[in-house]
Amino acid sequence: MKNLYLLRHAKSSWDDPSLSDAERPLNGRGRRDAPRMGAALGDRLPPMTFHVSPAERARQTFGALQQSWTGLEVHHGIMEPALYTFDYSEVLRWIAAQPDDTDSLALVGHNPAFTELVNFLVGPGTLNNLPTAGWAELSIRIDEWSQAPDAKGEGELAYQLFPKSLAQSDGGN
Repeated sequence: MKNLYLLRHAKSSWDDPSLSDAERPLNGRGRRDAPRMGAALGDRLPPMTFHVSPAERARQTFGALQQSWTGLEVHHGIMEPALYTFDYSEVLRWIAAQPDDTDSLALVGHNPAFTELVNFLVGPGTLNNLPTAGWAELSIRIDEWSQAPDAKGEGELAYQLFPKSLAQSDGGN
């Protein structure tokens, strides 16, 4: 059994049209939601290594997680150029190339790749949309990461957490 943790980057800004897609930073909502997600996730999980898309919004999302996830340090974030993609099959290929000595992978990346990856591994319609700063934990019935591309429907959505649910539980603060 392997565990896959997916965090879509927090909400990004479109205010500066001169920036490339990869350069777009978080907007106000993103800067608010990412640390709140870090606090909530840190309450239930130990610090882990995250493989992070090099896009500015993904890097800022990981940085904001660190602010409120006790024990999550800079060295827990590995920039991974292959994760700057919107295609789930490219993410799946990257996952398949990971060493089998770890049972868990945590990624910070993009949609539609992450939503489509969940639906590939668990089943069509499992997740309509992984929202910005949304988290999904998958348990996949494989022994080696190289088996991931053949694991269609072999996963289970074990847990999900979205910023909207945090707003409902803490009054939006």
